[in-house]
Formats: sequence, C-alpha cells, structure tokens
Amino acid sequence: MTAESAESLTLLEQRVVSALQVDGRAGTGRIAEVLDLSPRTVTRCVARLQSAGKLRVTCVPTPEHGLRGAMLLRVRVLRGRARAIAAALAALPEVSFVDVLAGGEELSAIAFGGVDGHLVYDRLPATSAVTETRVLSVLHVFADAAGWRTGLLTAAEVAALTPPPRATEDVELDELDHRLLAMLTEDARTGPGELATRGGAPESTVRRRLDRLGGAGRIRTYADVEARLLGMAVDANVWMTVPPGRLDEAGRALAAHPLVHGCLATTGTTNLMAAVFCRDLPALYTFVTGLGAFGIPSAEVTVVGRAVKRAGRAGSQNI
Repeated sequence: MTAESAESLTLLEQRVVSALQVDGRAGTGRIAEVLDLSPRTVTRCVARLQSAGKLRVTCVPTPEHGLRGAMLLRVRVLRGRARAIAAALAALPEVSFVDVLAGGEELSAIAFGGVDGHLVYDRLPATSAVTETRVLSVLHVFADAAGWRTGLLTAAEVAALTPPPRATEDVELDELDHRLLAMLTEDARTGPGELATRGGAPESTVRRRLDRLGGAGRIRTYADVEARLLGMAVDANVWMTVPPGRLDEAGRALAAHPLVHGCLATTGTTNLMAAVFCRDLPALYTFVTGLGAFGIPSAEVTVVGRAVKRAGRAGSQNI
C-alpha cells in the first residue's frame, strides 16, 4: 500500500462525505437511512473525521450573494518566501482561497471587495519578496467548490438527500440572520438548540429563521475535505484563453465535467479558469488534451502544491 492510499478515507467514509456534499446539515439518521448504514456508524464517522481535522462542514454564500467584487490573484514570489506570503494572505478576512503552486514561486488566491470596496491586493505585504501580482476580476461563476461531488452516490441517493428547491424570493437579512449565518459559517452542522443559545434567541424563533433562510437559498453548505483523502492526488488550475463568443458555452460545459471543482470567467489574457481534481498526472494529461472538444485552443496548467486556505471565511455572509 502506498503512502497516498494509506492516507485515503475508507469507502464508507467517502460515501458519508459524499452525502454531506449534497446536504451538509442532513441528520445522521437521514444519511444512515439513505446509505443503508446504522445512525451510530454515521455519527461516529462524522465525529471521527471532524475531530481529526479531515472534514469541515461550513455554510457558504451562493455566487449571486457572495462573489460580488471577487478577484482572482496570481502572485509570484521569491523562492523560499511563499509560505510567509501565503500566511499573510490567508490571514485577511477578504481572502477565501489561498494555494501555493508547485515549485513554490507562485500563489493563487480568491479575494473579495475589489470592484466596489477595499482593494485587497493593496494589503499584500510591502516586500520585495513579491515580484509580480496579477489581478483578474471574476466576471461569472460557472461552478464553485460547494457544487463539486465525488460521484460515489447513485442518482437515487443524491435525490433522496437533496434539500427542497428554493421556495421563496431572497430575503432581507437582519441582525439575527447575520448571527445565525456567521455561526453556520464556522460549523454548518450546528443544531438549532446551540444556535439559539449562542444567538440569544428562542429556539422556536431560530427554527423559523432557519426555515426562512433555507427557503430563500441562503443556507448553502460545503463539505471541505482534502482531495487526496478521496484518492485525488493532483489539484490543478487550468488557465485558458477562449474566444469571447465561445466563453459562455465553454464555461458551462467545463462546469459539468466531473473533475472540475471550480470554473470562473475572468478579465485578463486568460479569460477562463478551471480548478480540477485528478487521481494522478496521467489523468490530468487526459483532461488537458481533451480541452479541444470544448473549443479551447490553448491553456496553461499549474499544479497546486499546498492548499493553505479554503472557503468558509469569517464574515462571508455579511453582504
């Protein structure tokens, strides 16, 4: 057994994580029923993964609510300085994702508030260690990490776990709504009782608010687990230049690809970026060589060496 396979989750654990990808607030009894497991097994599995730091279930905004003014940063640094610069970026609440790319001389990040708010890249460390910064405004989100699925569940299992469709129009958030969403951003599996205690409101009121927020599409969960634990050894970013007339078609097609866990249209010379999980480099090669089928004539590929920060930033719901 290789070191990589030894670190992978068991099939049972991967299926439980897959269920949480569909609905991060699903009760253990519901997951157990759909996956044909005992509730005790599911409870122990989730607790074990969370206590080991292998799983984090958080609440994230939809692109329509949470990606206003989003920017994609590509930061080149001097060799040996990537760790410090990445830590400085990750410490900023405006920054949601930070990756150190293989080779250690480039970082990629997603930041917020650039178009109509504070320009986060002005807060990069004032140091000669940063040799180049490219800032690409996000024009459209075709897919994000919260929508990626392992593919280990059947269509019937996914349907059984999928929350009801959005039932109401968007709602105006008040102070209690913001407090609840902030707590769910820390841990989306927090129950109504604890939310009520920490939020300073009656549990009956909290339950009504959760129903209201859920019906408006404001409670969207993301099961954050390292891809290598799911057998995906390679995390890569593919930066593509697509003719403007083909951009929407190509973005939608790529967003539906099972390996793609993020797809963004951006400003800049490379106007389409796809983040992909692959089992190995040959699988990445197969993905890249197949881009022609999407009408994409050229691409730059960068492999992620280390994921420093993932979604679930504090204050992400305060918009």
